[in-house]
Amino acid sequence: MKTYKVNGELVAVGGGDNIPLLRPKLSVGRRPSCDICLRFPNISGAHCEFTFREGYWYVRDIGSTNGVKVNGSRVIEKMLRDTDEVSIGKRVYAIRYDMPSTANKLVEEEDVTENVMGQSLLEKAGLVKPKDTRRGGGKKKHFDPADLPEED
Repeated sequence: MKTYKVNGELVAVGGGDNIPLLRPKLSVGRRPSCDICLRFPNISGAHCEFTFREGYWYVRDIGSTNGVKVNGSRVIEKMLRDTDEVSIGKRVYAIRYDMPSTANKLVEEEDVTENVMGQSLLEKAGLVKPKDTRRGGGKKKHFDPADLPEED
């Protein structure tokens, strides 16, 4: 029988059983064949997977219907920090693990690349101005000749 080192756990936020992270790759979903089986209607048959690489846990959505969120933001794949909250469907877990001593450099690099979808390619290229997110949408009033007073 092969034994695995526990490399952390998922702590159920709001109560429930904690889930030990026993292997370097764990599938999560509603199917009984998943490593972590969550039998809830808002969990896909194959929802996501956790991968332990070079001392860090990553979560990756594998085509779920209700998605995966890390600290409230929907993700496709994301490196997890100790105490990050991972939402799988409507179930929320805080990941707990000992991060490597080199964590600060990798975390800084991850922060820089985290919001790759935050700008359009045209905005990144400087061909259009970024969208104004001020109250009211920042829309400019366009000139309409019908607004001019009539001449006598």
